Amino acid sequence: MKVLVLGAGVIGVSTAYYLRRNGFEVTVVDRQPNVGLETSFANAGQVSPGYATPWAAPGIPLKAVKWLLQRDAPLVIRLSADWRQYQWLWLALRNCTAPRYAVNKERMLRVAEYSRDCLDTLRRETGLQYDDGQLGTTQIFRSQQQLDAAAADMQLLADSGVPHRLLMPEQLHEVEPALHAVRDQLTGGLYLPGDQTGDCYLFTCRLAELARQAGVEFCFASEVQALLSEGDRVQGVRINGQVQRADYYVMALGTAARPLLNQLGIDMPLYPLKGYSLTYPIHDASAAPRSTVLDETWKVALTRLGGRMRIGGMAELAGEDRSLNPRRRQTLEKVAGLLFPQAGNCTQAEFWSGLRHATPDSVPVLGASSYRNLFLNLGHTTLGWTMACGAGQYLADLMAGRPPAISGEGLDIFRYLHS
Repeated sequence: MKVLVLGAGVIGVSTAYYLRRNGFEVTVVDRQPNVGLETSFANAGQVSPGYATPWAAPGIPLKAVKWLLQRDAPLVIRLSADWRQYQWLWLALRNCTAPRYAVNKERMLRVAEYSRDCLDTLRRETGLQYDDGQLGTTQIFRSQQQLDAAAADMQLLADSGVPHRLLMPEQLHEVEPALHAVRDQLTGGLYLPGDQTGDCYLFTCRLAELARQAGVEFCFASEVQALLSEGDRVQGVRINGQVQRADYYVMALGTAARPLLNQLGIDMPLYPLKGYSLTYPIHDASAAPRSTVLDETWKVALTRLGGRMRIGGMAELAGEDRSLNPRRRQTLEKVAGLLFPQAGNCTQAEFWSGLRHATPDSVPVLGASSYRNLFLNLGHTTLGWTMACGAGQYLADLMAGRPPAISGEGLDIFRYLHS
């Protein structure tokens, strides 16, 4: 059976790899000249199931109002004339309740924990290396309010069986020695030992090579222009003016997916969530993080990737704008200077931005669609790298007619028809 995978980011490549392992004939199509050149290129570097947290949460609407007046706010909303932005915001607002937050977090954790296990298996079986590390994530708090709020999340983590440990300021050095110098700035931290790190772009490139060796075909510089359907089946895809046909189709084009799905009458509430990163060499290893440190105040992650530091985060609802905002760079440099000032020279860092494909509830859309041969792997919000392997394996099992290892409850697009 032939499958056409649309999209060659970490999601599309992972899906193609697992589909091929399940015996499918797979072709991957992307508009870029190689894999991983959009959102997967320079993300924060975290494989962080323990920090699988919905952006839509109790208290966020009030915080968002306050952030409008804050120069270095973690979330920036630039209102436009695009009705899709208002639809997304309205649906996100409806998810900012304690019951919805708990449901959404469980769904995210379900996929993210499974995905981390799939990544572990993949690494053991293939020996794949991608500047990876398995030393956990340390979420740090700067106020008592943040520390108190962590208690609710800790209960959800416990209910899902996710290992975690609450640390007081004087204990932070046990997991991140370089934080000892700034312990007076902090009220505590939450250590998530099951989280990992790695260069998503390097992983995507090397997994793509394994996929090629296994028989997956890649078609680059190929613009997906239209999905063609008849009845309840997709009949083909127009790519660079030519129609290509397959038995099954997987949509993994990120933010570019929505207008194509609209052609089929599928209104998926997907909207770009812009993020930024800085990358620079580490000059003093003892003054840098061992793994990932996540500053809760600014929602910024500082991650060691081999001999480099990656500082990533922020969220802007600004449509398809990919421009580099110097104010966001200043915020990233500020957080690096507060926590790891001697690690390296962040003023000479490579500055990057990318568009994450976000759902209003932060839960990915995985599985079947209203078309019998069209499957979706979209909407991972800020956790595409974390969820890539698990989402790919889940979809491959589903398409092969085997029961997936995790429940699909609440993961497919049909949840929006009943919300």
